Amino acid sequence: MIRLPACVRVVSATEDYPILEINHASCRARVAFQGAHIMEWAPAGKDPVLYLSPSAILATGKPIRGGIPICWPWFGPHAEDSSKPMHGFARTRQWSLIACEDDGASIDLRFELRSDDETLALWPHAFEAIVEIRLGAELHLSLISHNPAGTPFTETAALHTYLGVSDAAEIAISGLDGAAFTERAAGQHTPGIQQGEVRIVGEVDRVYQSSGMVTVTDGRRRIHIHKHGSASTVVWNPGSQKAARLGDMPPLDYPKFVCVETANAFGAEVTVAGGATHVLRTRLVVESC
Repeated sequence: MIRLPACVRVVSATEDYPILEINHASCRARVAFQGAHIMEWAPAGKDPVLYLSPSAILATGKPIRGGIPICWPWFGPHAEDSSKPMHGFARTRQWSLIACEDDGASIDLRFELRSDDETLALWPHAFEAIVEIRLGAELHLSLISHNPAGTPFTETAALHTYLGVSDAAEIAISGLDGAAFTERAAGQHTPGIQQGEVRIVGEVDRVYQSSGMVTVTDGRRRIHIHKHGSASTVVWNPGSQKAARLGDMPPLDYPKFVCVETANAFGAEVTVAGGATHVLRTRLVVESC
């Protein structure tokens, strides 16, 4: 284990499930080694920004409901084999912490995951993946996928951000006006063009063709989601009926969050040439209205 700054300590949900707990002057946060998963983040003097289910399962190999799961090297169900894990394997693998630094303004973390026999059985490509996290007054999260082989691979991905909100039915999501989307809720594949702000009415599962910033206005605060290396924005809320079927979230918690995901998904596949690298990045900025 690398040496940690005084404001960072390792706690454990179980003996083999380490979590970094961060109490910095700029923020409070928790990050799990499994999935290099940001579970919680609250800038100093502000309310928590992310939603984490109180029923989230913190166990090896189980995805965490809430925070920012990293969906990679595919998003959604596997295109050819539905028996393979939903949203890829990155979110349920143990990542190695290779750097943890306090620069005074923030905590900077760096996690690493490399291909091995288990990943090659699921996805037959060598890779080197890095997750870089900066936690302070802002949240920066980068997924860096490097192809060390001579032949290209194709990936889809999402930084599946659960934003905590006062009431999903009352928020407004801007920055997507005029964007083409596909509505996938309840098994649909319905195309559309966004008109004005996005409002959450019932189950919403939309993949937008959008590379620009998106803003969630929730009462007296705005959350700006900046994106890099992303051609898709996913907006998701399960609504009441689907939420009742989720075993790792209280059924009445669905109004407490909306997912606004920095992604490359369903038609926005990325091909990474041999020796090349792709960076998918999100930055969250909170401001008072």
